[in-house]
Amino acid sequence: MTQFSKDLPTERPDTLTSRELRGLVAILVAIALATLDTAIANTALPTIAADLNASPAASVWIINAYQLAAVATLLPFAALGGIVGHRKVFLGGIIVFVASSALCALAWSLPTLTLARVLQGIGAAAIMSVNAALISLIFPPQRIGRGLGLNALVVGTCFAAGPTIASLVLSVATWPWLFAINVPLGLFALAFAWSSLPSSQPTALAFNALTALLNVLTFGALIFALSQAAQLGSTSSVVIALVVAVIAGALLLRREAGHPAPMFPLDLLKRPMFALSALTAFCAFATQGLAFVSLPFFFETTLGRDPIQTGFLMTPWSIVVALIAPMAGRLSDTYPPGLLGGIGLAILSAGMLSFALLPSDPSATGIIIRMIICGIGFGFFQAPNQKALMTSAPRERASGASGTIAMARLIGQATGAALVALSFGLSGKHGPVLALSIGAGFAAVGSVASGLRLVARGSVT
Repeated sequence: MTQFSKDLPTERPDTLTSRELRGLVAILVAIALATLDTAIANTALPTIAADLNASPAASVWIINAYQLAAVATLLPFAALGGIVGHRKVFLGGIIVFVASSALCALAWSLPTLTLARVLQGIGAAAIMSVNAALISLIFPPQRIGRGLGLNALVVGTCFAAGPTIASLVLSVATWPWLFAINVPLGLFALAFAWSSLPSSQPTALAFNALTALLNVLTFGALIFALSQAAQLGSTSSVVIALVVAVIAGALLLRREAGHPAPMFPLDLLKRPMFALSALTAFCAFATQGLAFVSLPFFFETTLGRDPIQTGFLMTPWSIVVALIAPMAGRLSDTYPPGLLGGIGLAILSAGMLSFALLPSDPSATGIIIRMIICGIGFGFFQAPNQKALMTSAPRERASGASGTIAMARLIGQATGAALVALSFGLSGKHGPVLALSIGAGFAAVGSVASGLRLVARGSVT
């Protein structure tokens, strides 16, 4: 197995070997499956609930179980990747994800499907926690932006295209096929990854189970509180969850004080470039969450479009991201990520604001133009931002940086979804417009945070 370590020369050939290409394909397929599963279940939820005779309130746990498991275990898996190697964590994640996808397809009740979704979220967390670190091992340092551009293309496209793909599958098959299709594709990724992924140099540090448990409690309770607030759950459940998150988080930070490679990457967040990049990512993905939860309601309830029309109206965003992300990745090898990300999120903010100001009877062309603007903005942000996160961290902390990328995305999307629910509670039928306006604000804050990276000092070692 090819070994890449920090002791090797930084200059390597620009062209990838056949083994590296197979490893890259495996990473991209696996991350596509993990990302799609976040998006398609939202679209299929009413169908699944009806088939399993579950109430709408109870069926939401099909979504919550996956999000809770993924966010709660992501940083522990990232830490484990730095200790035992990224490759082992990634392979284990694919195996768990494939097995749990089969269990989802075979589920006969809401409890069995929810349990399978917990396992699926754990597998997805293992995949997402180290995928950026593995890409950084495959590509030479001077071309990391291109590799992360491909990763950004897959993540952005799959999340945006999820509702359309789910609608197409449900038009010709039953909901279990949404999960069953993961099995052959996951096995394909596993076969390629097993023989092709690079091995990273493990560290001498030990994995601390108590620290991992505190991390699970912190972020599990945080996502639970967001979910309960989004569903207008009881105030006591939200408050209790937030108290648990704060106490567990404080204990986590105290326990890891002075640790050379903390599970919660406080050492990295002390670096201005890294902290601003993480904030930029959170704001951008909160904007994306606000858009992709509110826009379907906006199109169907406010504008009177049917679900098929809605799916096609959502598609331009993902197509444009697919076109822009690789180009932005290449540009990030030449131009500062702060500049590219700032421009991209300013464009995204303008696109979201244009949706909030949309006339009462817009044409399909007007909607598509706005989706294209948003897609251009989001596509320009993602790859340069991922490169900034990976290159502003020491090479031995690649796992922590990779985990932060995924964590910022998942928490940002969960925050966006919660704010959509809050907007509906505050404004009723005008909720989508309020949510889109909030999204424009998040993107504007992200643009400012990205621009501040141009003057950040002491961020790269």
